[in-house]
Amino acid sequence: MLLRNAEIFCDVVAYRSFSKAAEVRNLSQPAISQALQQLEEYLGCTLIDRSKRPFDLTSAGELYHEGCRRLFDGFRKVEDDVQQIGDRITGRLRIASIYSVGLLQMAGYVARFRDEYPDVDLSIDYLHPDEVYDRLARDEVDLGIVSFPKDGGDFSSIPWQEQEMGLVVGPSHPLSMRESIKWEDIDGETFVGFTADLRIRREIDRQLKRAKVSVTVVHSFDNIENIKRAVEIGAGVSILPLPTVRREIEHGFLRGLPFEDRKLHRPLGIIHRRHKHISNAAEKFVDLLHDEPVVDDSALLSTGLMTNGEVRDARTA
Repeated sequence: MLLRNAEIFCDVVAYRSFSKAAEVRNLSQPAISQALQQLEEYLGCTLIDRSKRPFDLTSAGELYHEGCRRLFDGFRKVEDDVQQIGDRITGRLRIASIYSVGLLQMAGYVARFRDEYPDVDLSIDYLHPDEVYDRLARDEVDLGIVSFPKDGGDFSSIPWQEQEMGLVVGPSHPLSMRESIKWEDIDGETFVGFTADLRIRREIDRQLKRAKVSVTVVHSFDNIENIKRAVEIGAGVSILPLPTVRREIEHGFLRGLPFEDRKLHRPLGIIHRRHKHISNAAEKFVDLLHDEPVVDDSALLSTGLMTNGEVRDARTA
């Protein structure tokens, strides 16, 4: 009973929500509240300050939560070690991914992982990059998948892909007849870019400055999908990872031109907490990501992640 209530307490803290913890554990919210009350009565102190919204941990709660995290992390490691003897992978695997990687590239991996490891409860959330790091820091997820991954402090990163970036233009744009492009060729162009808070925007700006190229930014978005739609209707040109516009290029909606000089790439990486045990399920998923399966629209449909009408519209980043 004590161990179960401690697990519930950790879930409430991780999700910062009584209702979310109840949903994940398939319990009622009153049952969650009762479990925490029993835990506090047993310990003889208050763990959660319920007078604040959202709630805060008391000093005792912070101490207990950190200890429980270490305890359960060690327990999961023991479970993994024992399961390795029997060659069986089980447990829960929670992943957070940026949108473009999540919906376009992850679908094939998800389908394959669920087929190979049916006893693992796999869930993936698609989020803004900052939210991926926040979820990981709060132990709400086991792995994160981001572009330009941070490696330092509380996070470690595992390299995954290097996506070539290129100039993306509409089919009627004067540059659309080119097969490739030089940085100097886009000087003075009307530009659709990422918002300034994103690392990818800063990398593009740095490259433009190095090439002594000036563009006029008319629209800024925090996702690739909106940028692609703006370029399609002739609002301007953009610089995007070429794999993210593959289908638009195939259907003639956009043209993608690789740079002849000063290549620019978007690195994708898998991030995790530096000092946290990586479960066997997480290790298997990382191994699978490096197998590079072919991902197509049928994979998006077969996972149940998207309907047929949603496949094209949901390719955000």
